Amino acid sequence: MKVTHIEKFITAVPHIPSIEKSRPGDYRERPIGILKVHTDEGIVGIGEGGRGELFEGIEEQWVGVEPLSLNLTSLGGAFAMAMFDIVGKALGLPAYRLMGTKHWDKVPVGYWSPPLEAEEFAAMAEEGAKQGYKTHKLKARPWNIVETVELMTKAAGPDYGIIVDPNFTFGDLHTSLKLARQLEKYNIQAFEDPFQYLPGWHQYRDFRRQTPIPLVPHLYDSKAIMSAIRAEAADMFNTGGSVETTLINAGMAEAAGMPVWLQVVGLGLGVSGAYGTHVHAVVRNATIPSDVLHFTRENDLIGGALLPRDGFVEVPEAPGLGVELDMEAVEKYRVG
Repeated sequence: MKVTHIEKFITAVPHIPSIEKSRPGDYRERPIGILKVHTDEGIVGIGEGGRGELFEGIEEQWVGVEPLSLNLTSLGGAFAMAMFDIVGKALGLPAYRLMGTKHWDKVPVGYWSPPLEAEEFAAMAEEGAKQGYKTHKLKARPWNIVETVELMTKAAGPDYGIIVDPNFTFGDLHTSLKLARQLEKYNIQAFEDPFQYLPGWHQYRDFRRQTPIPLVPHLYDSKAIMSAIRAEAADMFNTGGSVETTLINAGMAEAAGMPVWLQVVGLGLGVSGAYGTHVHAVVRNATIPSDVLHFTRENDLIGGALLPRDGFVEVPEAPGLGVELDMEAVEKYRVG
């Protein structure tokens, strides 16, 4: 079986209104590419690229390749998704069976918010709780995070978990600790990347020693994860990459007694959501709700096949990725 040709569909799918408000037009500036990879045996696999990825030169690289001869777990991106889909369909196996041992029949996912005003965060938390989510990750900023968490807790209840992700904007150890201490009375499940990493991880270690709030570096590099573990600078990790890299990184964390959550693709669509769900299924210590966020778009392009229920997505059992493109929707949002 060989790859014969590749169809490309560049799509611009708006975010849901509560997210679109904070990033107007981003979906047009960074459209998402979809692949349909065809083989000489009539099996077709689907894949999804990152935001702004246009797949230049992909035919020259992959047409003629034999999917069954590839080391699938070392591949990344849209073509990896399509190959897992093709090989799974050829063998009659769901994609997770090609990745490792299944540990989860359904995987936890969290609700998500971009930078917003405190009242807007609270409104999204109330909506997330109504939809059954147990955890809510928010893009936090230092000037309103305390008020935000207070209002979110009032809106969604004290059991609603909050992951604070400032993208380093808390600036330094002193500011991060000051904010953490004001938030310790709430259900804060993690601080992700509150300030920049420095050689030796000393400030991250000092943060952990002075507050019970779990600290999470967002890392894909295996050596960086090992150095953070050795420095006692983390309580858990946000990680991802190829299946191979993800399993290595998660395995190191598990050996150190730490959980992980996975970010395969961030604000993506349903194909990446399906792929990320399969990856999550084979990671034993992926107990923290993942950043699989295909539900943040007004259409996932797979007909709503993997919508979360009570904060979980069921792992597909059909061969390959277990989802199919809604081609009517793809054409509706197609821009190239």
